[in-house]
Amino acid sequence: MDSLPQFGDDFWAWRAAAQPRSADDIPRIERPAQWQPDWSPDAVQARRERTSEFEARWKALDVSAAPIEDRVEHRLLRSALARVRWELDVLAMWRRQPRFYVDQTIGEVFELLTPPKPDLERVRTVLRTIPDTLGHARTNLAGHAVAAFARATIEELADIRGQLDEVAAALDPSLTPELTTAGEQLAAYRDWLIEQEPAMRPVEAVGRSAFEAFLRDVAVLPYSVEELLAISRQEFDRAVVLEAVERNRNRDVPMSPLPADSAAQGELEKAAEQSVRDFYERHDLLSQPDDLRHYRWLPMPAYLAPIAWLGVTDDLTGPSRLDQDGVSYLPEPSADLPYFYAAQARDPRCGIAHEGVHYQQLALSWRNPRPLRRWYYDSVPNEGIAFYNEELMLAAGLFDDAPHSREIIYNFMRLRALRVEIDVRLAIGELDVHGAEAFLMEKVPMDKATAREEATFFAAFPGQAMTYQVGKTQILRFVADAMRREGMNLRDVHDYLWRNGNVPIALLRAEFLGLHDDWNAADTKADLERGSTTI
Repeated sequence: MDSLPQFGDDFWAWRAAAQPRSADDIPRIERPAQWQPDWSPDAVQARRERTSEFEARWKALDVSAAPIEDRVEHRLLRSALARVRWELDVLAMWRRQPRFYVDQTIGEVFELLTPPKPDLERVRTVLRTIPDTLGHARTNLAGHAVAAFARATIEELADIRGQLDEVAAALDPSLTPELTTAGEQLAAYRDWLIEQEPAMRPVEAVGRSAFEAFLRDVAVLPYSVEELLAISRQEFDRAVVLEAVERNRNRDVPMSPLPADSAAQGELEKAAEQSVRDFYERHDLLSQPDDLRHYRWLPMPAYLAPIAWLGVTDDLTGPSRLDQDGVSYLPEPSADLPYFYAAQARDPRCGIAHEGVHYQQLALSWRNPRPLRRWYYDSVPNEGIAFYNEELMLAAGLFDDAPHSREIIYNFMRLRALRVEIDVRLAIGELDVHGAEAFLMEKVPMDKATAREEATFFAAFPGQAMTYQVGKTQILRFVADAMRREGMNLRDVHDYLWRNGNVPIALLRAEFLGLHDDWNAADTKADLERGSTTI
């Protein structure tokens, strides 16, 4: 009979090879040696069959008398299996989203180029698979692809041949043949999308029923759609008022100058990162282990800059590279930087308080003494912790010396609250991509390019945009309940959260506080729909 650890090891080993690549940096995964992407129709069917096998094995596990830690991990693995079904059969990215195949081809190359010392042999291996993968793309997308997603992909691939020529010249001329072929193949794929677009399907929302199943089964959330919208609108109003008060307070304070260049910005960040770590310790907020490496900003490599649109230009390391620093690559400071780059160029702590927390939280989670928690990811706790940390640092006084940085943090709060409403309304069909773009431009406000990128991404991946605010809301309740317990202190609570930061908060409430309310609420709703607590 299976044991829980053996089942988890088998599942995560399979997932490392089968998990699709996305543009998000949180779900990046360490692939097996000699791994190659395969999204042929046969490979998709094999994923379905293997998922069914894992589901049957999971159902056979009996943890009814097990310690709470094991029961948490049993439910966590159910969530991970539900995510596979969500990806394959509900979102069906492999047959609806043309950008999916950009991610599984040159997107995989992009990720291999993010470590400071890229493994060029692995880059070659993936480059050689691109013709076959794009051939499978045409087969899988035929009759199913969505026009709006295709248009976004066509725009992104407008100069792909030139971009990959630049990558080859800056990285290693010996890669020129493979990169040239990849550029030609991706350009041909773009041209095929242009031809096919008039007959493609409109965007179809996943719908309320499927979205609510995602909330319960994948994210382990106790909230209804109406509750999510109420959270969004209340937090948006709060952020608008706080930002207005802060702007009024600072109306005569000049903005801080931009750094001279990205190298100078990196030096500022290095000092700021240490000051933030000292701040955590001095104020008894979060432990900073001696073996925890650092988060660094580096100038954008010339070989990465042409394809920076493929994802987040950082390397948060991984479970096998805990002895390495996390890095983020920056463009040169300028007056027309995109929204988030502009914020952190003025004050590196604005970036450290969020992206730097991702590095720390993941590095700590990858050290978790319980292996099954090292591999699981869910953006609700991950993004929730980082977003919670922004306001934690604001309240604790980190930004007392930086008036306009306080405005930025409040503006971030406004954006993250809005994302919930956009996400939910896109998912249930109350908003389309153009409406979401206009909503972001008006309400944040945000530049058109960033708003379009976010709206298209959120329409393609329902359930992701809301994670920041929903996770923070859960964490605030978690910490508040902990603070009402005698003997609890903030450092201990935060240390537990960061170390287990890949795990849904509803499960952590049960383990750390003995409160099963959110877990039971999510599973009770699932029971009413399915008649059981199994997948």
